[in-house]
Amino acid sequence: MNAIIVDDEAHNIENLRGILSRCFPEITVSGMASTIEAAAALITSQTPDLVFLDIQMGKETGFDLLKRLPGRAFEVIFVTAYDQYGIQAIKFAALDYIMKPIDEAELKAAVERAMGKWKRKQNYHQLDFLMNHLKGTGKAPARIALPLFQETRYVAVNSIIRCEAQNTYVYFYLNNGEKILVSRPLKEYDELLAPGGFIRCHQTHLVNPAFIKSLLKEDGGCLLLTNGEKIPISRAKKDTVKRALGG
Repeated sequence: MNAIIVDDEAHNIENLRGILSRCFPEITVSGMASTIEAAAALITSQTPDLVFLDIQMGKETGFDLLKRLPGRAFEVIFVTAYDQYGIQAIKFAALDYIMKPIDEAELKAAVERAMGKWKRKQNYHQLDFLMNHLKGTGKAPARIALPLFQETRYVAVNSIIRCEAQNTYVYFYLNNGEKILVSRPLKEYDELLAPGGFIRCHQTHLVNPAFIKSLLKEDGGCLLLTNGEKIPISRAKKDTVKRALGG
């Protein structure tokens, strides 16, 4: 697997290169770039399979680089020291990112996912999805990317009835009766879907208010959904739920 590293700080490049050399001998780092212009030329000439891309590079960003490359036939792992810049958009597109300073375990997990997608020769709709969102108004997109083992599913946010956590997994229940399992924590989707009004009514439950029929007092309080399901409300979330429902 051929990779390049794009970062405006030399010590970050060397640190990442060293970790890759120790942990992933099957990855060849064929080039490094410290500016967007140099990175664009390098990617065009090297046609890498994987790009480690710093988000903030002086006055420019890794997103600026992607805009210059209409044919984005490579996997991307974003690397950033800023947990707020562009992270929401990256999560909506189900793309991988790691924070600086780099945690080796997080890097290994991200690289293994990227290698899996590369070996399965998946196409690169996730990057297109990300770039289309960044062209928008900054509001939450109408669709969200859900990373499954063999594919990435793109689901309309307004079709999600609710999300339910099962340990480190999340089940998405859709209004067409489909149930989708995603290997991500519920906290991540709580943050992503909050702008859409989704209500975290319990440690393990996140609900789309469009599918809430009523608030019941039975069993200590629960939400009755339009499909007849009853979702518990934790004691700690009662006031939050009432405010969200205008009560």
